[in-house]
Amino acid sequence: MKTLLYILTFFIPVVVCGQLNRYESSPLDYLWVNVGNACFSPGRCYWPSLAFNSSGQPCLAFRDHENGRKVTVMQFDGTNWLTIGPAGFNEGPTDYISLAFGPSGEPYVAFLDSAYSLKASVMKFDNTNWVYVGSRGFSDIHANYTSLAFSPSGEPYVAFGGHCAYNNTTVMRFDGTSWVYVGAVAFSAGSGLFMSLAFDPTGQPYVAYQDAGNLFKSTVMKFDGTNWVNVGSPGFSAGEAYWTCLDFTPSGEPYVSYMDQANSYKASVMKFDGTNWVYVGGTPGVTEGQAVNPSLAISPSGEPYLAFVDYAHTYNASVMKFDGTSWVYVGSPGFSPEYVQYTTLAFSPSGNPHVAYYEPNNFSKASVMKYDDVNAGINEPQEPGLNLYPNPATNYLTIDLKKVPGIVKNIEVYNLTGEKIFEIQSREDRINIDVEKYPAGIYIVRLRTESSNQIGKFCKN
Repeated sequence: MKTLLYILTFFIPVVVCGQLNRYESSPLDYLWVNVGNACFSPGRCYWPSLAFNSSGQPCLAFRDHENGRKVTVMQFDGTNWLTIGPAGFNEGPTDYISLAFGPSGEPYVAFLDSAYSLKASVMKFDNTNWVYVGSRGFSDIHANYTSLAFSPSGEPYVAFGGHCAYNNTTVMRFDGTSWVYVGAVAFSAGSGLFMSLAFDPTGQPYVAYQDAGNLFKSTVMKFDGTNWVNVGSPGFSAGEAYWTCLDFTPSGEPYVSYMDQANSYKASVMKFDGTNWVYVGGTPGVTEGQAVNPSLAISPSGEPYLAFVDYAHTYNASVMKFDGTSWVYVGSPGFSPEYVQYTTLAFSPSGNPHVAYYEPNNFSKASVMKYDDVNAGINEPQEPGLNLYPNPATNYLTIDLKKVPGIVKNIEVYNLTGEKIFEIQSREDRINIDVEKYPAGIYIVRLRTESSNQIGKFCKN
Protein backbone atom coordinates (compact mmCIF):
# COMPACT_ATOMS: atom_id res chain seq x y z
CA MET A 1 0.00 0.00 0.00
CA LYS A 2 1.27 3.41 -0.87
CA THR A 3 1.21 5.83 2.04
CA LEU A 4 0.55 9.51 2.22
CA LEU A 5 4.18 10.09 3.15
CA TYR A 6 5.24 8.56 -0.14
CA ILE A 7 2.97 10.91 -2.05
CA LEU A 8 4.16 13.95 -0.15
CA THR A 9 7.69 13.37 -1.43
CA PHE A 10 6.45 14.82 -4.70
CA PHE A 11 6.09 18.14 -2.92
CA ILE A 12 9.81 18.48 -2.21
CA PRO A 13 11.52 19.33 -5.49
CA VAL A 14 15.30 19.36 -5.59
CA VAL A 15 15.74 22.99 -6.54
CA VAL A 16 18.06 25.83 -5.66
CA CYS A 17 15.90 28.68 -4.43
CA GLY A 18 16.57 31.84 -6.33
CA GLN A 19 16.04 33.28 -9.77
CA LEU A 20 14.67 30.66 -12.12
CA ASN A 21 14.45 30.72 -15.88
CA ARG A 22 11.07 31.84 -17.17
CA TYR A 23 9.18 31.22 -20.39
CA GLU A 24 8.12 34.60 -21.82
CA SER A 25 7.15 34.99 -25.42
CA SER A 26 3.86 36.82 -25.84
CA PRO A 27 1.52 39.29 -24.18
CA LEU A 28 -0.35 36.31 -22.78
CA ASP A 29 2.57 35.90 -20.35
CA TYR A 30 1.31 38.92 -18.48
CA LEU A 31 -2.34 38.04 -18.24
CA TRP A 32 -1.98 35.91 -15.13
CA VAL A 33 -2.15 38.58 -12.44
CA ASN A 34 -2.37 38.60 -8.67
CA VAL A 35 -5.76 39.03 -7.07
CA GLY A 36 -4.84 41.64 -4.50
CA ASN A 37 -1.44 41.28 -2.90
CA ALA A 38 0.62 38.15 -3.31
CA CYS A 39 1.31 36.12 -0.15
CA PHE A 40 -1.63 37.66 1.70
CA SER A 41 -2.22 35.00 4.38
CA PRO A 42 -1.06 35.80 7.93
CA GLY A 43 1.50 33.02 7.87
CA ARG A 44 2.03 29.53 6.50
CA CYS A 45 -0.98 28.17 4.63
CA TYR A 46 -1.80 24.52 3.92
CA TRP A 47 -4.77 22.72 2.38
CA PRO A 48 -6.05 25.82 0.54
CA SER A 49 -9.58 25.53 -0.86
CA LEU A 50 -10.82 28.20 -3.30
CA ALA A 51 -14.46 29.07 -4.03
CA PHE A 52 -16.58 32.06 -5.07
CA ASN A 53 -19.35 33.60 -3.01
CA SER A 54 -22.71 34.66 -4.41
CA SER A 55 -21.35 38.17 -5.07
CA GLY A 56 -18.59 36.76 -7.28
CA GLN A 57 -15.79 37.39 -4.78
CA PRO A 58 -13.04 34.78 -4.42
CA CYS A 59 -12.68 33.23 -0.97
CA LEU A 60 -9.94 30.98 0.36
CA ALA A 61 -10.08 28.58 3.31
CA PHE A 62 -6.84 27.14 4.65
CA ARG A 63 -5.01 25.68 7.62
CA ASP A 64 -3.49 28.74 9.24
CA HIS A 65 -0.15 28.10 10.95
CA GLU A 66 -0.11 31.63 12.30
CA ASN A 67 -3.25 30.73 14.24
CA GLY A 68 -2.70 27.31 15.75
CA ARG A 69 -3.06 25.34 12.48
CA LYS A 70 -6.78 26.01 12.70
CA VAL A 71 -9.09 27.05 9.86
CA THR A 72 -9.06 30.61 8.53
CA VAL A 73 -11.24 31.89 5.69
CA MET A 74 -10.39 35.05 3.76
CA GLN A 75 -12.34 36.97 1.13
CA PHE A 76 -11.18 39.44 -1.52
CA ASP A 77 -13.32 42.57 -1.32
CA GLY A 78 -12.07 44.10 -4.56
CA THR A 79 -9.04 45.71 -2.97
CA ASN A 80 -7.81 43.61 -0.03
CA TRP A 81 -7.99 40.11 1.36
CA LEU A 82 -10.02 40.25 4.59
CA THR A 83 -10.68 37.58 7.20
CA ILE A 84 -14.26 36.32 7.43
CA GLY A 85 -14.90 36.27 11.15
CA PRO A 86 -11.96 35.49 13.42
CA ALA A 87 -8.83 33.78 12.14
CA GLY A 88 -8.33 30.23 13.39
CA PHE A 89 -11.96 29.91 14.45
CA ASN A 90 -12.27 26.18 15.23
CA GLU A 91 -11.04 24.37 18.34
CA GLY A 92 -7.93 22.51 17.21
CA PRO A 93 -5.51 21.78 14.36
CA THR A 94 -7.10 20.70 11.08
CA ASP A 95 -6.42 18.89 7.82
CA TYR A 96 -8.25 18.28 4.53
CA ILE A 97 -10.14 21.57 4.42
CA SER A 98 -12.97 21.97 1.89
CA LEU A 99 -14.87 25.24 1.28
CA ALA A 100 -18.31 25.65 -0.33
CA PHE A 101 -21.14 28.18 -0.23
CA GLY A 102 -24.68 27.40 0.83
CA PRO A 103 -27.78 28.40 -1.13
CA SER A 104 -28.17 31.56 0.94
CA GLY A 105 -24.55 32.54 0.38
CA GLU A 106 -23.09 31.43 3.71
CA PRO A 107 -19.57 29.96 3.61
CA TYR A 108 -19.25 26.41 4.95
CA VAL A 109 -16.04 24.51 5.65
CA ALA A 110 -15.55 20.78 6.22
CA PHE A 111 -12.37 19.49 7.82
CA LEU A 112 -10.70 16.69 9.75
CA ASP A 113 -11.12 17.83 13.36
CA SER A 114 -8.23 16.93 15.66
CA ALA A 115 -10.22 18.27 18.63
CA TYR A 116 -12.77 15.48 18.02
CA SER A 117 -10.74 12.30 17.47
CA LEU A 118 -9.86 13.16 13.86
CA LYS A 119 -13.50 12.95 12.82
CA ALA A 120 -15.29 15.22 10.37
CA SER A 121 -16.73 18.57 11.40
CA VAL A 122 -18.53 21.24 9.37
CA MET A 123 -18.84 24.88 10.34
CA LYS A 124 -20.60 27.83 8.71
CA PHE A 125 -20.42 31.60 9.13
CA ASP A 126 -23.73 33.05 10.30
CA ASN A 127 -22.69 36.65 9.54
CA THR A 128 -21.38 37.04 13.10
CA ASN A 129 -19.63 33.84 14.17
CA TRP A 130 -18.45 30.52 12.85
CA VAL A 131 -20.81 27.88 14.25
CA TYR A 132 -20.94 24.10 13.97
CA VAL A 133 -23.42 22.55 11.58
CA GLY A 134 -24.95 19.71 13.57
CA SER A 135 -22.71 17.79 15.94
CA ARG A 136 -18.98 18.36 16.17
CA GLY A 137 -16.98 15.39 14.95
CA PHE A 138 -20.12 13.77 13.51
CA SER A 139 -18.45 10.95 11.56
CA ASP A 140 -18.11 7.57 13.23
CA ILE A 141 -14.58 7.13 11.91
CA HIS A 142 -11.53 9.18 11.07
CA ALA A 143 -12.36 11.47 8.18
CA ASN A 144 -9.44 11.97 5.84
CA TYR A 145 -9.75 13.77 2.50
CA THR A 146 -13.01 15.53 3.33
CA SER A 147 -14.86 16.95 0.31
CA LEU A 148 -17.88 19.27 0.74
CA ALA A 149 -20.61 20.03 -1.82
CA PHE A 150 -24.21 21.22 -1.82
CA SER A 151 -27.12 19.38 -3.42
CA PRO A 152 -29.40 21.37 -5.74
CA SER A 153 -31.93 21.41 -2.88
CA GLY A 154 -29.38 23.11 -0.63
CA GLU A 155 -28.30 20.27 1.68
CA PRO A 156 -24.59 20.05 2.54
CA TYR A 157 -22.98 16.69 1.76
CA VAL A 158 -19.53 15.54 2.91
CA ALA A 159 -17.50 12.67 1.49
CA PHE A 160 -14.54 11.29 3.39
CA GLY A 161 -12.28 8.28 3.51
CA GLY A 162 -8.63 7.55 4.09
CA HIS A 163 -5.86 5.02 4.39
CA CYS A 164 -6.70 3.85 7.91
CA ALA A 165 -8.32 0.47 8.49
CA TYR A 166 -12.05 0.43 7.71
CA ASN A 167 -11.82 3.96 6.37
CA ASN A 168 -13.63 3.21 3.15
CA THR A 169 -15.46 5.91 1.26
CA THR A 170 -18.47 7.31 3.12
CA VAL A 171 -20.87 10.14 2.33
CA MET A 172 -23.08 11.96 4.84
CA ARG A 173 -25.56 14.81 4.52
CA PHE A 174 -27.09 17.28 6.95
CA ASP A 175 -30.88 16.95 6.93
CA GLY A 176 -31.48 20.14 8.89
CA THR A 177 -31.14 18.44 12.27
CA SER A 178 -28.54 15.70 12.08
CA TRP A 179 -25.83 14.28 9.88
CA VAL A 180 -27.11 11.07 8.28
CA TYR A 181 -25.55 8.52 5.98
CA VAL A 182 -26.21 8.62 2.25
CA GLY A 183 -26.61 4.97 1.39
CA ALA A 184 -24.37 2.43 3.09
CA VAL A 185 -21.51 3.29 5.40
CA ALA A 186 -18.04 2.61 3.96
CA PHE A 187 -19.44 1.55 0.58
CA SER A 188 -16.21 1.44 -1.47
CA ALA A 189 -14.26 -1.74 -2.16
CA GLY A 190 -11.31 -0.50 -0.12
CA SER A 191 -10.05 2.62 1.58
CA GLY A 192 -10.76 5.81 -0.34
CA LEU A 193 -8.14 8.51 -0.73
CA PHE A 194 -8.05 11.89 -2.52
CA MET A 195 -11.81 12.27 -2.31
CA SER A 196 -13.77 14.53 -4.69
CA LEU A 197 -17.55 14.97 -4.33
CA ALA A 198 -19.79 16.68 -6.91
CA PHE A 199 -23.41 16.71 -8.10
CA ASP A 200 -24.48 16.19 -11.69
CA PRO A 201 -27.07 18.58 -13.17
CA THR A 202 -29.91 16.22 -12.19
CA GLY A 203 -28.89 16.31 -8.52
CA GLN A 204 -27.24 12.88 -8.20
CA PRO A 205 -24.14 12.85 -5.96
CA TYR A 206 -20.96 11.36 -7.43
CA VAL A 207 -17.68 10.71 -5.70
CA ALA A 208 -14.26 10.07 -7.27
CA TYR A 209 -11.35 8.70 -5.30
CA GLN A 210 -8.16 6.67 -5.33
CA ASP A 211 -9.44 3.17 -4.66
CA ALA A 212 -7.28 0.98 -2.42
CA GLY A 213 -9.65 -1.90 -3.23
CA ASN A 214 -8.68 -1.64 -6.91
CA LEU A 215 -4.89 -1.28 -6.88
CA PHE A 216 -5.08 2.42 -5.93
CA LYS A 217 -6.56 3.27 -9.30
CA SER A 218 -9.33 5.80 -9.88
CA THR A 219 -12.94 4.86 -9.23
CA VAL A 220 -16.13 6.92 -9.56
CA MET A 221 -19.41 5.96 -7.90
CA LYS A 222 -22.84 7.60 -7.81
CA PHE A 223 -25.83 7.30 -5.52
CA ASP A 224 -28.87 6.11 -7.46
CA GLY A 225 -31.32 6.91 -4.67
CA THR A 226 -30.83 3.58 -2.94
CA ASN A 227 -27.28 2.37 -3.43
CA TRP A 228 -23.85 3.56 -4.41
CA VAL A 229 -23.05 2.05 -7.82
CA ASN A 230 -19.96 2.16 -10.00
CA VAL A 231 -19.88 4.58 -12.92
CA GLY A 232 -18.24 2.45 -15.56
CA SER A 233 -15.59 0.02 -14.38
CA PRO A 234 -14.05 0.47 -10.94
CA GLY A 235 -10.32 1.14 -11.02
CA PHE A 236 -10.52 2.46 -14.58
CA SER A 237 -7.21 4.36 -14.66
CA ALA A 238 -4.15 2.67 -16.13
CA GLY A 239 -2.26 2.83 -12.86
CA GLU A 240 -2.35 4.43 -9.45
CA ALA A 241 -4.22 7.74 -9.46
CA TYR A 242 -3.31 10.53 -7.04
CA TRP A 243 -5.12 13.81 -6.33
CA THR A 244 -8.33 12.76 -8.08
CA CYS A 245 -10.63 15.65 -8.94
CA LEU A 246 -14.21 15.42 -10.30
CA ASP A 247 -16.36 17.93 -12.17
CA PHE A 248 -19.28 17.99 -14.61
CA THR A 249 -19.90 19.74 -17.90
CA PRO A 250 -23.14 21.73 -18.16
CA SER A 251 -24.59 18.81 -20.14
CA GLY A 252 -23.78 16.38 -17.32
CA GLU A 253 -20.65 14.52 -18.50
CA PRO A 254 -18.40 13.58 -15.56
CA TYR A 255 -14.70 14.38 -15.94
CA VAL A 256 -11.91 13.17 -13.66
CA SER A 257 -8.30 14.33 -13.45
CA TYR A 258 -5.46 12.73 -11.52
CA MET A 259 -1.70 12.42 -11.29
CA ASP A 260 -1.06 9.30 -13.32
CA GLN A 261 1.53 6.85 -11.96
CA ALA A 262 1.30 4.74 -15.13
CA ASN A 263 2.28 7.73 -17.28
CA SER A 264 5.34 9.20 -15.53
CA TYR A 265 3.18 10.98 -12.95
CA LYS A 266 1.87 13.39 -15.55
CA ALA A 267 -1.73 14.58 -15.32
CA SER A 268 -4.39 12.58 -17.12
CA VAL A 269 -8.00 13.60 -17.69
CA MET A 270 -10.79 11.14 -18.48
CA LYS A 271 -14.52 11.46 -19.09
CA PHE A 272 -17.35 8.96 -18.98
CA ASP A 273 -18.98 8.64 -22.40
CA GLY A 274 -21.98 6.69 -21.09
CA THR A 275 -20.26 3.32 -21.39
CA ASN A 276 -16.53 3.72 -20.76
CA TRP A 277 -14.01 6.09 -19.28
CA VAL A 278 -12.01 7.58 -22.17
CA TYR A 279 -9.08 9.98 -22.28
CA VAL A 280 -9.91 13.59 -23.03
CA GLY A 281 -7.76 14.39 -26.03
CA GLY A 282 -7.28 10.72 -26.83
CA THR A 283 -4.09 10.16 -24.86
CA PRO A 284 -3.02 9.94 -21.21
CA GLY A 285 -0.40 12.16 -19.63
CA VAL A 286 -1.37 15.52 -21.16
CA THR A 287 1.25 17.56 -19.27
CA GLU A 288 4.90 17.86 -20.32
CA GLY A 289 6.23 16.50 -17.05
CA GLN A 290 5.11 15.46 -13.59
CA ALA A 291 2.02 17.33 -12.47
CA VAL A 292 1.41 17.48 -8.73
CA ASN A 293 -1.97 18.51 -7.29
CA PRO A 294 -3.83 18.59 -10.60
CA SER A 295 -7.04 20.52 -9.97
CA LEU A 296 -9.84 20.21 -12.50
CA ALA A 297 -12.65 22.69 -13.16
CA ILE A 298 -15.08 22.94 -16.06
CA SER A 299 -15.57 26.46 -17.43
CA PRO A 300 -19.08 27.90 -17.77
CA SER A 301 -18.81 27.20 -21.51
CA GLY A 302 -17.97 23.53 -20.86
CA GLU A 303 -14.20 23.48 -21.45
CA PRO A 304 -12.12 21.43 -18.97
CA TYR A 305 -9.27 23.36 -17.34
CA LEU A 306 -6.45 21.87 -15.30
CA ALA A 307 -4.17 23.67 -12.82
CA PHE A 308 -1.09 21.93 -11.45
CA VAL A 309 2.39 22.23 -10.02
CA ASP A 310 4.43 21.93 -13.19
CA TYR A 311 7.66 19.94 -12.85
CA ALA A 312 8.52 20.70 -16.49
CA HIS A 313 8.50 24.43 -15.71
CA THR A 314 10.53 24.95 -12.54
CA TYR A 315 7.76 23.66 -10.23
CA ASN A 316 5.72 26.80 -10.90
CA ALA A 317 1.96 26.87 -11.46
CA SER A 318 0.59 26.10 -14.92
CA VAL A 319 -2.93 25.90 -16.30
CA MET A 320 -4.02 23.98 -19.39
CA LYS A 321 -7.38 23.61 -21.10
CA PHE A 322 -8.81 21.27 -23.70
CA ASP A 323 -9.87 23.37 -26.69
CA GLY A 324 -11.83 20.57 -28.35
CA THR A 325 -8.81 19.18 -30.16
CA SER A 326 -5.73 19.53 -27.96
CA TRP A 327 -4.59 20.39 -24.48
CA VAL A 328 -3.07 23.89 -24.63
CA TYR A 329 -1.58 26.24 -22.05
CA VAL A 330 -3.68 29.09 -20.75
CA GLY A 331 -1.16 31.91 -20.92
CA SER A 332 2.41 30.81 -20.46
CA PRO A 333 3.43 27.64 -18.63
CA GLY A 334 4.95 28.17 -15.21
CA PHE A 335 3.37 31.63 -14.89
CA SER A 336 3.65 31.99 -11.11
CA PRO A 337 6.50 34.19 -9.81
CA GLU A 338 7.84 31.38 -7.61
CA TYR A 339 7.64 27.64 -7.35
CA VAL A 340 4.42 26.67 -5.64
CA GLN A 341 2.61 23.89 -3.84
CA TYR A 342 -1.01 22.75 -3.71
CA THR A 343 -2.82 24.39 -6.61
CA THR A 344 -6.60 24.74 -6.44
CA LEU A 345 -8.65 26.03 -9.40
CA ALA A 346 -12.06 27.74 -9.59
CA PHE A 347 -13.97 29.91 -12.06
CA SER A 348 -15.48 33.29 -11.28
CA PRO A 349 -19.14 33.75 -12.30
CA SER A 350 -17.88 35.73 -15.31
CA GLY A 351 -15.75 32.78 -16.41
CA ASN A 352 -12.22 33.86 -15.40
CA PRO A 353 -10.08 30.99 -14.08
CA HIS A 354 -8.48 31.65 -10.69
CA VAL A 355 -5.70 29.59 -9.12
CA ALA A 356 -4.71 29.55 -5.44
CA TYR A 357 -1.50 28.08 -4.06
CA TYR A 358 1.15 28.70 -1.45
CA GLU A 359 4.77 29.71 -2.02
CA PRO A 360 7.44 27.83 -0.02
CA ASN A 361 10.03 30.53 -0.81
CA ASN A 362 7.73 33.13 0.77
CA PHE A 363 7.04 31.50 4.13
CA SER A 364 4.41 29.25 2.51
CA LYS A 365 1.92 32.10 2.39
CA ALA A 366 -1.12 31.98 0.13
CA SER A 367 -1.53 33.73 -3.22
CA VAL A 368 -4.35 33.80 -5.76
CA MET A 369 -3.88 34.64 -9.44
CA LYS A 370 -6.44 35.05 -12.20
CA TYR A 371 -6.28 34.94 -15.97
CA ASP A 372 -7.42 38.11 -17.73
CA ASP A 373 -8.13 37.42 -21.39
CA VAL A 374 -7.24 40.20 -23.86
CA ASN A 375 -10.42 39.31 -25.72
CA ALA A 376 -12.58 40.05 -22.68
CA GLY A 377 -13.02 43.69 -23.75
CA ILE A 378 -11.77 46.95 -22.35
CA ASN A 379 -15.03 48.07 -20.79
CA GLU A 380 -14.77 45.55 -17.95
CA PRO A 381 -13.62 46.79 -14.53
CA GLN A 382 -9.86 47.33 -14.32
CA GLU A 383 -7.67 45.85 -11.62
CA PRO A 384 -8.21 47.43 -8.18
CA GLY A 385 -6.18 50.65 -7.93
CA LEU A 386 -5.18 50.72 -11.61
CA ASN A 387 -7.16 53.51 -13.27
CA LEU A 388 -6.67 54.21 -17.00
CA TYR A 389 -8.38 57.16 -18.69
CA PRO A 390 -9.61 58.31 -21.10
CA ASN A 391 -10.42 54.88 -22.43
CA PRO A 392 -10.55 54.78 -25.45
CA ALA A 393 -7.65 57.24 -25.74
CA THR A 394 -6.73 59.47 -28.68
CA ASN A 395 -3.75 61.65 -27.73
CA TYR A 396 -2.78 60.94 -24.13
CA LEU A 397 -3.44 58.13 -21.67
CA THR A 398 -3.40 58.90 -17.96
CA ILE A 399 -2.47 56.12 -15.55
CA ASP A 400 -3.71 57.01 -12.07
CA LEU A 401 -1.80 55.07 -9.39
CA LYS A 402 -3.01 56.73 -6.20
CA LYS A 403 -4.65 53.54 -4.93
CA VAL A 404 -1.86 51.19 -5.96
CA PRO A 405 0.11 49.82 -2.99
CA GLY A 406 3.88 50.13 -3.16
CA ILE A 407 6.35 52.95 -3.67
CA VAL A 408 8.17 52.12 -6.90
CA LYS A 409 5.87 51.40 -9.84
CA ASN A 410 7.15 49.79 -13.02
CA ILE A 411 4.82 50.44 -15.97
CA GLU A 412 5.05 48.60 -19.30
CA VAL A 413 2.81 48.88 -22.37
CA TYR A 414 2.52 46.03 -24.88
CA ASN A 415 0.72 45.67 -28.17
CA LEU A 416 -1.07 42.42 -28.95
CA THR A 417 1.91 40.97 -30.81
CA GLY A 418 3.84 41.00 -27.53
CA GLU A 419 6.10 43.95 -28.43
CA LYS A 420 6.96 46.22 -25.52
CA ILE A 421 6.43 49.77 -26.76
CA PHE A 422 6.76 51.76 -23.55
CA GLU A 423 8.35 51.34 -20.12
CA ILE A 424 8.87 53.65 -17.19
CA GLN A 425 9.71 53.32 -13.50
CA SER A 426 8.19 55.96 -11.29
CA ARG A 427 7.33 56.96 -7.75
CA GLU A 428 4.60 59.33 -8.91
CA ASP A 429 0.86 58.77 -8.40
CA ARG A 430 -0.05 59.76 -11.96
CA ILE A 431 1.69 59.10 -15.27
CA ASN A 432 0.75 60.56 -18.68
CA ILE A 433 1.69 58.66 -21.85
CA ASP A 434 1.65 60.14 -25.33
CA VAL A 435 -0.26 57.61 -27.44
CA GLU A 436 -1.07 59.84 -30.41
CA LYS A 437 1.22 57.90 -32.77
CA TYR A 438 0.13 54.45 -31.58
CA PRO A 439 -1.77 52.48 -34.24
CA ALA A 440 -5.45 51.99 -33.46
CA GLY A 441 -6.15 48.87 -31.41
CA ILE A 442 -6.05 47.32 -27.94
CA TYR A 443 -2.99 47.63 -25.69
CA ILE A 444 -2.00 45.97 -22.44
CA VAL A 445 -0.62 47.92 -19.48
CA ARG A 446 1.40 45.89 -17.03
CA LEU A 447 2.00 47.28 -13.54
CA ARG A 448 4.46 45.81 -11.06
CA THR A 449 5.29 46.96 -7.54
CA GLU A 450 6.92 45.30 -4.55
CA SER A 451 3.56 43.81 -3.56
CA SER A 452 1.41 43.46 -6.66
CA ASN A 453 1.33 42.47 -10.31
CA GLN A 454 -1.62 43.91 -12.25
CA ILE A 455 -2.72 44.53 -15.79
CA GLY A 456 -5.10 46.90 -17.52
CA LYS A 457 -6.27 47.37 -21.09
CA PHE A 458 -7.01 50.42 -23.15
CA CYS A 459 -8.10 51.12 -26.69
CA LYS A 460 -6.37 53.62 -28.95
CA ASN A 461 -8.77 55.30 -31.38
